[in-house]
Amino acid sequence: MQFLEGFRPPILALAIATATSAGFVGITAAFAEELRVGTQLKLMTLDPHYADLNENNALLAHIYERLVRQDEHLNPQPALAVSWKRLSPTQWEFKLRDGVRFHDGSAFSAQDVIYSIERVRGFLKPPSGGFHGYTKPIKSVTAPDPLTVVIETSGEAPTLPLQMTTLFILPHQANGFATTEELNSGAQPNGTGPYKFKAWQSGERLTLSSNPDYWGGAPAWSDVTFRIIESPAARVAALTTGDVDLADFIPARDVEGLKARKIEIDSTAASRSNFLQFDIGSDEPPGVTGKDGKPIGNPFRDKRVRQALTMATDRSFITDRILSGYGTAAAQLFPPGLAGTSDRLKVTPPDNTGAKALLTEAGYPDGFNVVLAGPGGRYPGDAESLQSIAQNWARVGVTVQPVVSPFSVFMTKRSNGEYPVWYGGCSGEAVTLCLDGVLALSDAARGTGSLNYGHYENKAFDEMLVKAKAMEEGPGRHEALARATEFVMSDYPIIPLYHYHLIVGHGPKVGAYTVHPRGWTTAMQAASRTE
Repeated sequence: MQFLEGFRPPILALAIATATSAGFVGITAAFAEELRVGTQLKLMTLDPHYADLNENNALLAHIYERLVRQDEHLNPQPALAVSWKRLSPTQWEFKLRDGVRFHDGSAFSAQDVIYSIERVRGFLKPPSGGFHGYTKPIKSVTAPDPLTVVIETSGEAPTLPLQMTTLFILPHQANGFATTEELNSGAQPNGTGPYKFKAWQSGERLTLSSNPDYWGGAPAWSDVTFRIIESPAARVAALTTGDVDLADFIPARDVEGLKARKIEIDSTAASRSNFLQFDIGSDEPPGVTGKDGKPIGNPFRDKRVRQALTMATDRSFITDRILSGYGTAAAQLFPPGLAGTSDRLKVTPPDNTGAKALLTEAGYPDGFNVVLAGPGGRYPGDAESLQSIAQNWARVGVTVQPVVSPFSVFMTKRSNGEYPVWYGGCSGEAVTLCLDGVLALSDAARGTGSLNYGHYENKAFDEMLVKAKAMEEGPGRHEALARATEFVMSDYPIIPLYHYHLIVGHGPKVGAYTVHPRGWTTAMQAASRTE
């Protein structure tokens, strides 16, 4: 569900809506020309249902479409479905867009929706089938008519339309479900999207051509070439020399130099947060000792200690200095303004006096020693943040030993419970995924707590979250999630650090680019300068 940090980098760019209901920038046939994109996203398959990874979801969105899309605030908007409504607690009706055709000319209908959902729900098996979790609530899918789909769920599914923002629609076929091997074999991918497939060289490039018959109007670009350039320095160099027209995931340190070369920069806060997480479950967590070097009981079980360390952490220094202003100091899991977030939670300046008083009250007047672990180079500012936090905590008597490891090593040791405090991250299409994953009690049956490595428990919060999630998508649900967030953050289970910004640079050919908080790099967000 795109929230497990080990799966992919957190992030999509949807654009300002045009006069059509497509919701994309640059839907026009006028002055069409080629767009060359340098991207870190490395397409791993042509099967849009194989793996729920950022790179696949971004690049295949040119070819395939979903019933519902997400706007820049993560709210569901019409795509292949023009409307939806709840018929009963366990039934949703989706009305489909008329006149849509696949790239081979065949008409889009309800049978394609049924085929696609059933392919994910019942045909694909691990290690493929990364989207299975989105179809888990679905009991059956029927078509009363060619442009209507009714989805029956096994229980209440108030956010089913949001779950439909994840599943691409393939054309149905009479001879059974297409295998991943067949879709990767070189057969022409056949979607309804604004661009048609031309060629794919795994690990190198993906080339596309305009779909002049696209239901939302012909796209802005006649051709699009994605060059996979995994090195940030190489992407910046390609943008500087004009080898590409647009480059994604620009390091903050390179922004001023690019601006000096007349490269335009666009950015937004990612729909994710990076945070510090405590081991609350262990009686004596490894890497925690008293000032005499001897093991001590778990200090992080005391809310006052967690609060004191939060008060001592200078989050604005990280965003202003380490991230060069391309980050937002965090007080919750998603940036304020996105659906389900609170506008009441604020980041406050460090209060070392107050932090020392709390530590003293908790029985640690001289502080203690602790290991602080994290990955190096996985996310903007990760290793540097640990060094900064170590200096912050030293000022209140807590001596920190930062331990930075390659991401794979860090993940293994964190999962094995070898760290007392560590740097974590979470992202996804909705804040509920992170609230569920990071802060809710681990419960395999409910699918919660998958990122709760610290074994935090708060039954009152869990109850508030369950009630909020049972509400239908809309302002009431968003408010309930915000109140639940405020409640749990007052217990200081984690220390939110920052929401790093997604940075995209573009040359003179591109007139505007709208960066979406989920960070999928697509041509649909890029408007031609000639429009």
